[in-house]
Amino acid sequence: MQLLSIRTLTGQIYLRSGLHIGAGKDTVEIGGMDQPVIKNPLTGAPYIPGSSLKGKMRSLLEVGLFMGRNETRKAVLNGSPCDCGHRSCPVCVLFGAHKAPDKCDPDLGPTRLLFRDAILSAEDAKRFSEGQLPMEVKYENIINRLKGVAEHPRPLERVPAGISFDLNIAFKIFEGDEPNTLEPYLFKGLKLIEMDALGGGSSRGSGQVVFKNLMMDGEPVDLSSIKAF
Repeated sequence: MQLLSIRTLTGQIYLRSGLHIGAGKDTVEIGGMDQPVIKNPLTGAPYIPGSSLKGKMRSLLEVGLFMGRNETRKAVLNGSPCDCGHRSCPVCVLFGAHKAPDKCDPDLGPTRLLFRDAILSAEDAKRFSEGQLPMEVKYENIINRLKGVAEHPRPLERVPAGISFDLNIAFKIFEGDEPNTLEPYLFKGLKLIEMDALGGGSSRGSGQVVFKNLMMDGEPVDLSSIKAF
């Protein structure tokens, strides 16, 4: 399959509430943070992994738009991504099939969407380097149903609201693709993320985002006109 072009979607991911995408820790020091956010190991700056964006968008699209496909529904109900590998499946075409290539349609081709890690926007990166962008610590508790009091507080680190990250997504177009059919799913996926959330703790207020200044190859994209469903 011949690669015909690569389109580029850029913009900013603006945090409306604190964002927690966990880094994980093997051990927890006494008085330490047991749920830190993921950071660049060289600079200490927080970032949004491309895998987090891709995984969230794919799962929302599968549940929201593609559950009508029997094979997608079967996978989702098992808690897995769609792995049908059919050329007719927008999920497997855009995001890649979760099975060996020899078990997919021969003309499925490679993943069409490439999600790059989202780093701090220039202004916020400057603030961070100057020590003016501290991370937020949010304490979460379990409410004792009988006593009505909070117990077992756990500190959750979050990137504070009001911070922006740079978005960069590449959209590859191969021979036989129909860009006008596939591209709308990318915008619907972004819209669904805005309606839902990114990262952990979304049901408790974390991870509300909005995408700003979106441009596809220099042309503005207005998500307000996009219908998610």
